[in-house]
Amino acid sequence: MVSHHVIQAALQSAVDDGVFPGAQLAVRLRGELRCVVVAGRLSSEPPGLPVQRTTIYDLASLTKPLATVTSVLLLIQLAKVALEDPVQGVLAELEGAPIGQATVRELLTHRSGLPGWRPLYERLDARGTVPGLSGGDEPVKQHVLQMIRDEPLIYARGARSVYSDLGFMLLGFLVEHLSGMALDLWCEEAIVRPLRADPLMFCPTAGRAQLDVVRPIVDVSRIAPTEQDERRNRLLRGEVHDENAAAVGGAAGHAGLFGTAESVLAVSGAWLRGYHGRESILDGELVRQFTARQESAARSSWALGWDTPSAPSSSGSRFSERSFGHLDYTGTSLWIDPLCELEVVLLSNRVHPSRRNEKIKVFRPCIHDLVYREFVSK
Repeated sequence: MVSHHVIQAALQSAVDDGVFPGAQLAVRLRGELRCVVVAGRLSSEPPGLPVQRTTIYDLASLTKPLATVTSVLLLIQLAKVALEDPVQGVLAELEGAPIGQATVRELLTHRSGLPGWRPLYERLDARGTVPGLSGGDEPVKQHVLQMIRDEPLIYARGARSVYSDLGFMLLGFLVEHLSGMALDLWCEEAIVRPLRADPLMFCPTAGRAQLDVVRPIVDVSRIAPTEQDERRNRLLRGEVHDENAAAVGGAAGHAGLFGTAESVLAVSGAWLRGYHGRESILDGELVRQFTARQESAARSSWALGWDTPSAPSSSGSRFSERSFGHLDYTGTSLWIDPLCELEVVLLSNRVHPSRRNEKIKVFRPCIHDLVYREFVSK
C-alpha cells in the first residue's frame, strides 16, 4: 500500500499549496480499483467539511465525453444518426445557416467553424429566461439554438480545430431531439442506470420525478461549492458553474454534470471495456473510432469528443499515444490509457473561491506522472 500513501501526500501537498481547497483521486488498473484518495476540505471560504469519497463535484466539461459523446455513440448504435450527417438534418432550425452544414463528426472534433464561446447568457435575464417569454426551459433552448445558428463562423469548416462549447451545446440539442427526451432524463435512462453510475446527474439540488422514479434531492452538504457568482449573487453549490449551461436550465451538452470520482469511473469503464471488445453498452469498433486521434488538415489532438496526449499534456509524459481523456475548467479530469488499462480521475473545485487560481495547470501532469510511476512502472 506504499503507492496509496505517496499519492495521498501529493494530494495533501497540493491542498497546502493552494492548488484547490480539496480533491478526490481515483485510480483503477486492469479493472481493479487501486485507490480512492481524498484530501482537503469542500471549501476554504468559509472552511468546509473534509472531502469524502461521497463528495460530489461540478464536472463541468467532463459532461462532454461522459454525457454527450457517450450519448452520440449510443444513438449511432441505434442507427438514429451517423457521423457524416449534417446537423441540420436533425435540427431543422439550422437549415440555411452556415453551421447547419457542419457534420456530427466536425462538431465532435471541434472543427465546425464555430467560435469557442460566447456569453449567450448575457442576452437572457438573470433568472436564465428570455425577456418577454414565459413557459419553462423550452423557449430558452429554442432562443439559444437560434443564437448559435446566427453566430458567424470564424473559420472554414474542417480547416482548423477550435475547442467549442457552442458546438457541444448543439450536440446536446441533437441528443434531445433524437432521443425525444430532456438531456438529463436521457442520460439517467441510457447511461447512469445501465452502468450503475450513481451519483452522476444534472441539477443535483433540484430533484425531479423522472421515468416513474422520483430522484431525491441531494443534500447540499455533500457538494463542493465553486465560485461566488456576482451575476447570480450567491455562492454556487449544486448549481452548474458554467453560465451558458445555467441559462438553459442546468443541463447542456457542454456542461452541467455532477458526480464523484467513482461515478466517473463507472462511465470510463464502459469505454475501456468497449475498447477491448469486452461486454459493454458501447460498441467496441465505435469506441476505437471515437478515441483515435482524427487525421485532418487541422492537425489537432482531438479524437471524437475525447482529447489525446500531446506535449505538454495534462496527462503528463507517461501515458501512451493511444490514451484518451478530457479536462475541465472547474478542476476535474479523466485520463484513460487502454494499453495498460489505467484510468485516473481527479476531481477538485480549483475555481473556489476564485477562477483566477490556475495552479492546477502545473499539478495535473505531475500527479499523472506520479500515478503512472507508482501503479504501472513498479
